Amino acid sequence: MAWTERDIPDLSGRTAVVTGANGGLGLQTALALAGAGAHVVMAARDPEKTAAAEARIRLTHASASLQVVPLDLADLSSVAAAAREVLDRHERVDLLVDNAGVMAVPQRTTADGFELQLGVNHLGHWALTAHLLPALLRAPAARVVTVTSTARHRARRLDPADPHMRQGYGPWAAYARSKAANLHFGLGLQQRFSAAGVAASSLLAHPGLSNTDLQARAVREGGAGRLGPVFELVTARSGTSPFEGARPQLRAATDPRARGGELYAPRYGSHGPAVRRPVLRRLHLQERIDVLWQVSERETGTPLDVAAAATP
Repeated sequence: MAWTERDIPDLSGRTAVVTGANGGLGLQTALALAGAGAHVVMAARDPEKTAAAEARIRLTHASASLQVVPLDLADLSSVAAAAREVLDRHERVDLLVDNAGVMAVPQRTTADGFELQLGVNHLGHWALTAHLLPALLRAPAARVVTVTSTARHRARRLDPADPHMRQGYGPWAAYARSKAANLHFGLGLQQRFSAAGVAASSLLAHPGLSNTDLQARAVREGGAGRLGPVFELVTARSGTSPFEGARPQLRAATDPRARGGELYAPRYGSHGPAVRRPVLRRLHLQERIDVLWQVSERETGTPLDVAAAATP
């Protein structure tokens, strides 16, 4: 039988943080986790959209335990403030789903001067995960799920001398590179969890071709190019719903049989049930993980040191 959200075990007493929980895959993830009994921290940027998402979850699950925390991943001061709010309220975090993202937007920078897609999709989540690390390590067996994309297969190497693509920017190239960063982050984090001997685990997921607002936004903002409207139409007609697209990350977050370092995705690449898929293209993988760690710590000024955080 195919895995669905009905297979999520009872999550009562657990705290889950979901970024981008006010729409698309993030909303579906928050909805399913709340329905399974978790206390869900909805970390998102747009207040009106988040209020509507919260109301939708409560309409479906009247007893849902929810907390809204403002989070703008394009601003490291907002990331730090969101993490402080979570830590002030919760001694431990059992699940962190690094879900939020942007796709194929025109060249733009974050509040901290980062290229927007790398800044939001990776560096903001890097900083959030680092800030929440003490609470994650206090949980009996925390999971961090990072959402990547098949676009990672088209990514060029991250250039430490020009991580923000100030030379030769391309919207789709920047998106692919940010999604490769997500992959390398998830794998590198699991390496560090294992080396430190902690019970936490890091997993990866990608939704396949899911019909969310990502495609429409890329077209609206002019970053998708001439083929953008075609891609949007194809996604609208043949893409899975956000409800189905969220299943890989939900399985990675909750399946008792899932293990650190695994990738969950649709069986047939873009469609199909959520299953464990192999991590391909391992040539130079360790080098790329190491470069990502170096660049991420340098750019954010925030180390992600699991061994230090695990020390009493």
